[in-house]
Amino acid sequence: MKTIYKIIYCVLVLSSFSCTKTIDVSPTSIITASSFWKTEDDAKGALNGMYVDLRSTSEAIFVTGDERSEIYEGGVYGGASYPLYQNAMTAEAPAHPDWYGYYKAINSANLILKYVPDITFKSDDQKNSILAQAYTTRAFIYFTMSKTWGDLVLRTEPTESAAAEVTQKARSPKDEVFKLIKADIDKAIQLFPDNSFSEGRSVWSKAAANALKADVYLWTAKTMNGGQADFTTALDACNAVQTADVTLLPDFSDIFRYGNKGNEEVIMAIRYNELEGGNFFWHLWIIGSAVPGNISAEAKSIILPVGGGQGIMVMTALVRNQFTNDDSRRKGSFYEIYTFNQDGDSTFYTSVCLKGSGIVTGGNRVFCSDVILYRYADVLLMKAEAKNALGQDPSDEINQVRERAYGTAFNSHVFVNGSPAQNDDAILKERLLELAYEGKRWWDLVRFNKAFNLVPTLQGRANDKYLLLYPIANTVLSLEPLVKQNPGY
Repeated sequence: MKTIYKIIYCVLVLSSFSCTKTIDVSPTSIITASSFWKTEDDAKGALNGMYVDLRSTSEAIFVTGDERSEIYEGGVYGGASYPLYQNAMTAEAPAHPDWYGYYKAINSANLILKYVPDITFKSDDQKNSILAQAYTTRAFIYFTMSKTWGDLVLRTEPTESAAAEVTQKARSPKDEVFKLIKADIDKAIQLFPDNSFSEGRSVWSKAAANALKADVYLWTAKTMNGGQADFTTALDACNAVQTADVTLLPDFSDIFRYGNKGNEEVIMAIRYNELEGGNFFWHLWIIGSAVPGNISAEAKSIILPVGGGQGIMVMTALVRNQFTNDDSRRKGSFYEIYTFNQDGDSTFYTSVCLKGSGIVTGGNRVFCSDVILYRYADVLLMKAEAKNALGQDPSDEINQVRERAYGTAFNSHVFVNGSPAQNDDAILKERLLELAYEGKRWWDLVRFNKAFNLVPTLQGRANDKYLLLYPIANTVLSLEPLVKQNPGY
């Protein structure tokens, strides 16, 4: 019976149901708040439902975090006029998922935070861990949303009624949003019972909450006048991550291998598995019918079979050419495909993303690579960023990342401390080389105040600061009359 209840709950939580008590008899075919939130198993089922909702946002997290940057251009399947990397979004065609998927995940976290405290657990540590994961999920989603849209409707209670006073709310200033984000992170860190990871590293942990904390405080330090105090907090959070079981893997490509999910470099990932449904990174892969015959045997061995890939977006030459040939991240991030004529002359055709190549099974490619939200190299570079802002030498952290990247050629790429501005430029470029395709680049460009300098479609538009935020879709505005559009759109 518990299994049946879990299945029904997962279906209902995905539709953000609301229900009203109409009779005194306990229902047997539906679940209400009064009948469901009773046992530890109920809480665990709700937690699984929250992670289902978090996974449903993974495409939005990637799209909003990467595709407006200089990394992408149209691929062989089309996409040449795609609004995001053209930075031509409108309220009619925002070109990214609207915010209801995010609020669904927030609502799942809010349900846990409301009801789980009243449930009796065999272990307080287990109960506290579930609450900590809910706080971290809510903080992470609000952080992602505020970077995207700025001010937000703040919902800290689950939506369990369709009444206008519940569903219709105006946006709160982003300062208030970040107060909640920071408070949620601190509560989570206090509640996590230890510094360990779950198997697979695909649920929030204390180390992952600290990685999020570093990310948040770097953002507020640089974009919201948080200054030295926030940089110091970010640095402390990075140091806290380093007390967990994390390390750089010797081989860069091993981080993303399907058979090596949840490795020691991963801090938090959204899990995708074969046979579970859903695809990720499929739109960065060359489409099957477009694969030409006159490519090398090596190319065929790497890209075939292509599965259901689309090839809508590919990495620009501007970015590909910044990877030197002795950088292992070049071979581990993308593969360039060339066609050959009868004389053996080659012509560049396209490239594919190797960080999300999934798995080949039964003669078919399944795009079930994990979405890595935080990994140790990211934290090392955040630590370098915080140290540089505080007047400290960031060389150690940068060189740890470079030594793995260049191997025996490292001596030709040793980083030497320079001015704060020079160091920031080096850190930003290192993050591009290390984290391309990982949903980080647009946020990095905004945080370092370089979007209008480095993104070709934004150059010469520095006065259009409104472009740093996304438009709110008209479909949202039509359903929420108290929500007002961002300026400029």
